[in-house]
Amino acid sequence: MNQAAEQDYVWHRGKAYRKGYTTGSCATAAAKVAALMVMRQQLIHQTSIVTPSGVALNLSIENASLNATEAVAAVRKDGGDDVDATHGMLIFARVTVTDGPAIEIIGGEGVGTVTRKGVGLPVGVAAINKTPRHTIEQEVREAIGPNKGAVVEIFAPEGCERAQRTYNARLGIEGGISIIGTTGIVTPMSEESWKRSLAIELEQKRAQGHEQVVLVPGNHGERFVRQQLHIEQDIVVTMSNFVGYMLQEANRLGFQRVLLAGHIGKLIKVASGVFHTHSHIADARLETLITHLALLNAPHKLLHQVYQCLTTEEAMELIDQSGYQQVYQNIAGQIISRVSGMLKYARHHFECDAVLFSYDNSVLGASRPIEDIMRDFR
Repeated sequence: MNQAAEQDYVWHRGKAYRKGYTTGSCATAAAKVAALMVMRQQLIHQTSIVTPSGVALNLSIENASLNATEAVAAVRKDGGDDVDATHGMLIFARVTVTDGPAIEIIGGEGVGTVTRKGVGLPVGVAAINKTPRHTIEQEVREAIGPNKGAVVEIFAPEGCERAQRTYNARLGIEGGISIIGTTGIVTPMSEESWKRSLAIELEQKRAQGHEQVVLVPGNHGERFVRQQLHIEQDIVVTMSNFVGYMLQEANRLGFQRVLLAGHIGKLIKVASGVFHTHSHIADARLETLITHLALLNAPHKLLHQVYQCLTTEEAMELIDQSGYQQVYQNIAGQIISRVSGMLKYARHHFECDAVLFSYDNSVLGASRPIEDIMRDFR
């Protein structure tokens, strides 16, 4: 296997697992080609894009067609060896060039619509996440130039049927799939090899002499730590859903101070003793919120309303309206209590803090004054 090919694989126990690409990458490539076809008035059957993570993809185009002002192109989703509900389906883009300067991105057949708050997009818009929206607009703008506009419709004829195999309905996304992907690449790994790869990064930080580490669930957490807490990225490590495992590894490696920073919908599970936060394992988000609201003597009506919510973001609006924001600080404190309990019999003990944030990157609550935490991790 040559060096270029090796970049397309991850290895586990001597076996190569092929990487894939996200629905967001498919939509971006299809939109790019459709825009280029309109401008050049010729069919295109191959293209390349650079994903948000910096990986170059060479992709084949299917079902290409065009007329004077509009073109359609499709890219087939390939999840590599991490086959999910969208693997193998066609993601289409229809680009209509306009005289105005604006680029409008809409969802068509098979792309879900956001019907409830809490997924980081306004109610009523197509479930095309922020990163794909940005890359689609970027590629289309480059193709059509600064003086033209475009309507970009992303659609997926198989989307309604495929969405039934996802969690979209539980998240308030109705009528189809989501166009997602913060990196553009799907990396298949077994859970154990994935955990080990994360622990290796912890080991590297410790070997570099760092005694403090910030653990975040993923890209959103990294941005929050950088933009809101102004903490250097060289002590930030992704823990994914493996909160307990990574805390135990941090303890084993002798870190003196650990900060857990994450969206409340993820870290609130730790307050109820759930240290593997994937939704397939357990989900006690709303129950935990209700418990801590009840401990603050919140009215029964509010508790009932929160119980009817689908997401913590949706519940937050009710909590804020009722003036019970203190609940977030209490939950952050309970997270630290749970961490202490998990590591009760460990020989080494580190200082631990927790910071919870919302989708708009606002600090909701912290186990200590946020200024003190920021000072200690600088």
